[in-house]
Amino acid sequence: MFLSLTLCALLIEAVFGYPDALFRRVGHPVTWIGRLITALERHLNRPHTFFHARALGLLALVMICAVPVGITLVAQGLFRHFLPEKMCFGFEAFCASTLIAQRALYQHVRAVLIGLVENGLVGGRHAVSKIVGRDPETLDRAGVVRAAIESLAENFSDGVVAPVFWLLVFGLPGIVAYKAINTADSMIGHLSPRHRDFGRAAALCDDCVNIPASRLTALWICMAAFLSGNAAGGALRAIRRDAARHRSPNAGWPEAAMAGALALRLAGPRQYDGIMVVDSWMGDGKAEAGEQDLAKALRLYRLGCLIQAICLLSLLTGVRT
Repeated sequence: MFLSLTLCALLIEAVFGYPDALFRRVGHPVTWIGRLITALERHLNRPHTFFHARALGLLALVMICAVPVGITLVAQGLFRHFLPEKMCFGFEAFCASTLIAQRALYQHVRAVLIGLVENGLVGGRHAVSKIVGRDPETLDRAGVVRAAIESLAENFSDGVVAPVFWLLVFGLPGIVAYKAINTADSMIGHLSPRHRDFGRAAALCDDCVNIPASRLTALWICMAAFLSGNAAGGALRAIRRDAARHRSPNAGWPEAAMAGALALRLAGPRQYDGIMVVDSWMGDGKAEAGEQDLAKALRLYRLGCLIQAICLLSLLTGVRT
C-alpha cells in the first residue's frame, strides 16, 4: 500500500491545487488522456454491427488505459534510475496530486454559492453550468442548489475518493489507470446513438472501479454528519432506502448520504439537452434547497476530506508501529 505517497499527494493538492500557469503552458493529464480518447473514437467508432462496435470499444478502452499507464511506468523507471530516491518520491507525489480534485471541486461548487449570493439566480445558473450537464435555464434557485450539491456528492467519489483509493492500492500507475477509465466513461460511456455500443465497455468498467469509492464516500459523509451535528442517522437511512434505486450503481451512495445528512431530496427527474431523465429521489427531506444547504454541504465535504486524510494517517502510523 502506497500510504506515504497518497498522503503527500493529498497534501500537495490541498495546498496548491493545479497551478493555472502550468495548465496554460502544458495542459492537464486528463486533457492529454482526452485527446487520446478523441483520436481513438474518431478512428474506431464507425458504422458497425453492435457486436463489432462493442469489440472495438473494448479495444479502445484497453488502449486508453495501456498508453498512459505505459508512459507512467517508463517515466517512473527513468526517474528512479537517474534521480535520488527522495526526488523521485516528490515527483511521483506531484504527478499523483494532479489527478486528485479535492481543492478544485470545492472551488467550483463554492463558485455556485458565491454566484447565487452576489448575482442571484443568473449568477448561480452561470456557475452551475460549468459543473453539471443539465440545462441551467430550466433550473430555479432550489434546482441550482440541488444540482450543485449532487455534483459535489458524486464528484467527491469520482474525483477524490476513487483516485485516492487506486493510488493507495497500486501507486501512480493505479491512479493513472483510474483516471483513464473515468475520463473514457465521461466522454464515450453514455447512451447516445453514437456511443451506446462503442462506449459500453468504458461505462461498465467505470461502474466496477467506482464501487469501493462510492461506498467509502458515503461513509465519510456519514462520519462528517455525525461529527458536525448534522443528521447522521438520516444519512444512513437514506443510503439503506434509496442508494440502490439510483440509475447509477454508484452515484446513489454519496448522493443519498448527502441528502439524508442535509434533510433534503436530491436527484429525481432532471432535464438534459431537452430530454427528461426520470430518476428516483434520494432522501425524503425538503426539495426547496437554499444557499444555507449548499454551505452546509461544502462544510460536510471539507470535513469528509479531512476524515479521509486522518484515516490514511492512522493507517500509516499503525503500519510503521
